[in-house]
Amino acid sequence: METANPTVISPAAGPTSAQSVATVIVQNKALQGSVLVLIQFDVCEEINLDSLRDIFGARRQEASFKHPAPGYVRFQRPPVVEPVEPLILESGERLDVQIKYYDYGVLSVVFELPFSGDWDTLVRLASRWVWDTDFTSFAQKIVKQKIERARPALVKLYESWLHEDYFVFHVRDLAGNPSAAELLVAEGGRIAQIVRGENCPLSDGEQQEIMQSKISYYPNDLAVISWNAAFLYDTSSGAETVIQLLEYANSQLLEFRHYDELLTRELQSVYDFMDHGSTGIWARWRNAKRANRLHTVLLDVDELTERADNAIKFLSDMFSARLYRVAASKIGVSDYKNLVNQKVHTAEELYRFMVDQFHQSRAFVLEVMVVIILVIELIWLFKGSTPF
Repeated sequence: METANPTVISPAAGPTSAQSVATVIVQNKALQGSVLVLIQFDVCEEINLDSLRDIFGARRQEASFKHPAPGYVRFQRPPVVEPVEPLILESGERLDVQIKYYDYGVLSVVFELPFSGDWDTLVRLASRWVWDTDFTSFAQKIVKQKIERARPALVKLYESWLHEDYFVFHVRDLAGNPSAAELLVAEGGRIAQIVRGENCPLSDGEQQEIMQSKISYYPNDLAVISWNAAFLYDTSSGAETVIQLLEYANSQLLEFRHYDELLTRELQSVYDFMDHGSTGIWARWRNAKRANRLHTVLLDVDELTERADNAIKFLSDMFSARLYRVAASKIGVSDYKNLVNQKVHTAEELYRFMVDQFHQSRAFVLEVMVVIILVIELIWLFKGSTPF
């Protein structure tokens, strides 16, 4: 990873404490970096990346890490990356655009705006972009165009698409090259505003809650991760790690939201069937077919969940794994994963119940048939002959 070259300050020329350096930062407000908007869509069950590369002639993206890591720390199936024509907003801002295709059916559109200015300008930009600019509609138009060409590589295209958006505010260069600790002392309040998209200062309690999700690897890098946005203070190569993991975590959230909705619909369908379609002994025979359908859905969810979970490996990069856990927790991946697991457990219980009902009905029918045969035999016995 690149490291910022610290500015040497002589005792007579400047302060050495975090509070004193913070004063220098406030006085010299110049900062440079970029703002990224990640808009993701869950469009299909699976994307054949090899076929997609043939269609678009696009490159694959390998995982990036903050420090050297073994070769087996990587994407299991690296997403395919394709550059797209720049987007010009009504404000005149020119955004670089690229689209990424993940093998588990997620498309990620990334808008990037280079930024140079002061903290107040960045706070206002964050508020305007987070709440007032409809990036989703821009991204949706791009995705619809790409889907038509990519259709041969898409497996089971969905009729409607779930989407997620996320904002990353990356400060690459800052006057004075402060450490993470110094930066938090000087601009912690504004950083909290940026990740919340707020123009007004936040309370001390809210700032403390936001800063609970800060994480650093070196003294002069910082990531503050919130549910809908993140602030990064790092070099371009260092920030790439965090951006990739944030993008991956959001794609996982999208997948678990899809599984949650799928299981909700399937469970409701089973409840309706059991309330109206499975009353009576004979009607229970239909439970076998309905139970098989439910079991098929459970197998599909297990397969797709495993694919999303195992898309990237952190076998020996503990910092990246810890950073991912922080991001997943704040974004909501863990919450939705728990919901999906609970519904899978409920579906499994229903499946067993329906199969048991079918077996009971089958056993009852067999018993009735045995009784009928015995009655027939008794009738023929009393008549002095047997039917067989």
